[in-house]
Amino acid sequence: MIKSLMNYTGKDLIKSKRTKGTFTMNGMNLSLVDDDPEQKKKKRSASVEIDGELCKECLLCIEACTPDVLKISQKLNKQGYHSVEYIGEGCTGCGVCFYVCPEPGTIKVYKKISVS
Repeated sequence: MIKSLMNYTGKDLIKSKRTKGTFTMNGMNLSLVDDDPEQKKKKRSASVEIDGELCKECLLCIEACTPDVLKISQKLNKQGYHSVEYIGEGCTGCGVCFYVCPEPGTIKVYKKISVS
C-alpha cells in the first residue's frame, strides 16, 4: 500500500512504499501513518467480476487498482492473452478498474448497499 505525506511546505506530495517508521526531510522528522487506520478493520462489501475472454492484457486495471486486488491469470483466453482476475477479497468498490478498462463490458464492479 502506498502511503502519502505532505512535506513541511504543504506543496509537494511524497509517495513511499515504506509502511512503517519515520524519516527526516529538510530537517523535520515525519512519520508514516495510514490515511484511515480503521479501514483495515472494516469488512469490504464489494467485488469485481472480470470477463477473461474479453480481456486484452493491457494491465491498466492492475496499475489503477489502489488496494491491489487484481492479478494476471496464468490461463490464456481464446485470443491468446493472459486475462486479469480478482484475488477474491479486499475490493473497495471504487470502480477505477472499470473506468480505465478500454474494453467495454470486461469489468463489472459490485458494491453492496444496505437499505434500512
